[in-house]
Amino acid sequence: MTVNGVVLTSPAVRVAPFDAIAVDGIPLPAPEPSRLFRYHKPRGLLTTTRDDRGRPTVFESLPGWLPRVVSVGRLDLNSEGLLLFTNDGGLKRRFELPKSGMIRTYRVRALGRPVDSELDQLRRGLSLDDESFRPMSVSLDSRRNAGANCWLTVELNEGRNREIRRAFAAIGLTVNRLIRTAYGPFRLGDLAPGAVEEVSPAELENTFARPAATIGQRTRGKSRRKDRSGGRPRNPARRKPSASAER
Repeated sequence: MTVNGVVLTSPAVRVAPFDAIAVDGIPLPAPEPSRLFRYHKPRGLLTTTRDDRGRPTVFESLPGWLPRVVSVGRLDLNSEGLLLFTNDGGLKRRFELPKSGMIRTYRVRALGRPVDSELDQLRRGLSLDDESFRPMSVSLDSRRNAGANCWLTVELNEGRNREIRRAFAAIGLTVNRLIRTAYGPFRLGDLAPGAVEEVSPAELENTFARPAATIGQRTRGKSRRKDRSGGRPRNPARRKPSASAER
């Protein structure tokens, strides 16, 4: 192996993106540009590449034109809505870090009729004997509340395994439907269940060009569409992530 024409004698060598690397005289190809995809995850699919119990996964439902991708965060088996995929592991990590300012927005249907003082517990953050929940933005949608259920909008800066379901249960509410409607500036919109659309390179580049504090504030914008043809066959990542979670 050579770096900029110099034969390596040790594997402990730092390389930069612009360095010319060759193996057996053959130059390594240039890295593919980062790409991001919006996917409407239906209920009943696991966010994993493979399940030992044979349950269906999101990777099995992705169209063949996608490149090799990994998910940005996860949604659990019974959750639905927006799930992002990317071909860039570094971009995935950047999206998931709390300091990126990516607000996750959910529509939640729960069994129960909460009063504002109960929801204030979620807004302040809950501390229980065995765990604690960070503050979350919670608003009750009075226009859609009828019967035994209520609808709420919840915003999180980061997510842990089934965090919304467990936090709601702590104040006596049972979540029976959970839909992620936005991840930072990217919205679910009218994307049909099981459908995938690519985010335009310009929109992706603009995401991190703005201050982190403003990233989650663009949830009212519409995602741009791109021609789906001409992509390479899908090849999901081989690594198996941990148990599904709303992240």
